[in-house]
Amino acid sequence: MKGIHYLLVVATLAVAASIVSAYDPSPLQDFCVAIDDPKKALFVNGKFCKNPKLVKPEDFFFSGLNMAGDTTNPVGSNVTTVNVDTLPGLNTLGVSLVRIDYAPYGQNPPHTHPRASEILVVVEGTLYVGFVTSNQADGKNLLFTKILNKGDVFVFPIGLIHFQLNIGKTPAVAFAGLSSQNPGVITIANAVFGATPPINPYLLARAFRLDKNVVLNLQKQFWSSN
Repeated sequence: MKGIHYLLVVATLAVAASIVSAYDPSPLQDFCVAIDDPKKALFVNGKFCKNPKLVKPEDFFFSGLNMAGDTTNPVGSNVTTVNVDTLPGLNTLGVSLVRIDYAPYGQNPPHTHPRASEILVVVEGTLYVGFVTSNQADGKNLLFTKILNKGDVFVFPIGLIHFQLNIGKTPAVAFAGLSSQNPGVITIANAVFGATPPINPYLLARAFRLDKNVVLNLQKQFWSSN
């Protein structure tokens, strides 16, 4: 009887392993339109692999995160990104890194990373940070916030809207690790009111319960990215 149970366990694990090995990989770009002509195709992650015999230490190296970013922009922050585009050795490794500089009262406005969770550590200044959950059964979206000081750490779950605000009178600096070589970013205001071509203003007016003229004015704004 024990032998039968053992065989059932082994068979179950084998089936599970086959399912896991056949599971689709997480997407590394916004979309991947199918194409039959291989001459016009790209790899799913948008990158080709370098011949291992030609790889150099420089392929795994990036310099410059000691330099403060320029925060003289409408949102008062600057994100210096270290991803597969700036550090080729990250390709297929599933991680990336950013440095975020904040002017006094500057912010990293509400945004999401569609392909990554984020863990943030404050190295200078004081930040008010938070994220909003997806729609709950009761129709609400829960807000989780925290005030972070130097040395504090906070996690933003994958895909959820989150933000940071420097609540101090001096500049602030944070570093964040992300669980994707190309996490992507969707800045909510930019995406909604700065889309090209514009989203139908009647739709947005009803969705946000605003006057259509307010929506039209918002769509005329210059939505800058930090």
